[in-house]
Amino acid sequence: MTSLHSLRSDARAIFDAALRAADPRLAIQRVLRRTGNVLYLNDAPSFDTTRGRVFVVGTGKAGARMAQAVEEIVDVHAGAVTVKYEHVAPTRRVNIYEAGHPLPDENGARGTRAVVELLDGVTDKDLVLCVISGGGSALFEWLVDGVTLDDLRGFTNALLRCGATIYEINTLRKHISQVKGGQLARLAQPARVVSLILSDVLGSPLDVIASGPTAPDSSTFADCLAIVEKYNLREMFPASIIEHYERGARGEIPDTPKANDLLFARVTNAIIADNQIACDAAANAARARGYAVNLLSTQLQGEAREIGRELGKWAKEGKRRTCWLGGGEPTVTLRGHGKGGRAQELVLASAFEIAGDENIVVLSAGTDGTDGPTDAAGALADNTTLSRAHALGMDARAFLDNNDAYHFFAALDDLLITGPTQTNVNDLMIALR
Repeated sequence: MTSLHSLRSDARAIFDAALRAADPRLAIQRVLRRTGNVLYLNDAPSFDTTRGRVFVVGTGKAGARMAQAVEEIVDVHAGAVTVKYEHVAPTRRVNIYEAGHPLPDENGARGTRAVVELLDGVTDKDLVLCVISGGGSALFEWLVDGVTLDDLRGFTNALLRCGATIYEINTLRKHISQVKGGQLARLAQPARVVSLILSDVLGSPLDVIASGPTAPDSSTFADCLAIVEKYNLREMFPASIIEHYERGARGEIPDTPKANDLLFARVTNAIIADNQIACDAAANAARARGYAVNLLSTQLQGEAREIGRELGKWAKEGKRRTCWLGGGEPTVTLRGHGKGGRAQELVLASAFEIAGDENIVVLSAGTDGTDGPTDAAGALADNTTLSRAHALGMDARAFLDNNDAYHFFAALDDLLITGPTQTNVNDLMIALR
């Protein structure tokens, strides 16, 4: 019988294989190359570097690594990219601006201003390469008139607690911004725009990833008001934001650019890596270690604790030497006042299902190395987790009810801490029996 130690080691190795596959530098090298003076995207000639300049702009947790990869391929005239604090990489011509996530801060606004100022000088002979990855919605912002940074922070706090989907959250974000929802592409006119996108959203919808700065926006001000009512957000949002939505719904403010806008004729959006690539690599790593693989889905969503319970049940009732594997973006509806994230909460919920069984390990983690407002990517649980917690006088159910998975797993030394991974393609969930 495989030891519990070996199972835990295998789970971590499988997760690490997924991270390697989603490395943004390798992803860019797969789709972007230069032969002589011609830059190719997916083997199609896209730009003659003798005709104009190349600018790099963008946002997201993987932005610095992506900018670095672009500089290895093409001579960059200038650039500006906003990233989360400590998610940096050395670049030559691209200025990297570290900023707050998930709560926006002044540094994010400063970095965004640098992007806007850079684009003010482009011509129709230039190429603007945008590097976009998850986290960009918080890191990249130029607010509409009348909405302040303090308003944005209060708005973001309410969004993070309400249980809304990322589609709904980013619909609301796009409609108080001057750079989201296709509006960065508008600012880059008349240059040619090519966006290289690392997807952290299920199904990779272009208008949702980082709030779609270079993609046509399918949402409207009316959608915003419907979401506000759905989650009872009217009293939780600053009045300036509600007023802006209402003015937009009345037609007093232009909506975000839609698919029929001519500006998108000179824009190409390319997904270069997503959760599917990570899950495929994880599955291959599991098979190499002798596990039969059940790939559940790369689009798991819903309450993290419910997914955790189901994952634990599958592992408990399944065959030995099997790996259950999934990817996606669970959510947490906050009921308590603890500390944690969706991956940690998922794992804690699974611990109740696998308790006392034969050797089973469950791991869930964010591929960006961050789970909620914590320094952990996620956590691991096994069939001894609850008994070990009980021996320390800890009530696991109380921790779950308080949304306090971080302190629970910290006490057991079962947090998964990777530090910044420089990628971001949703969460991975792994169960080994």
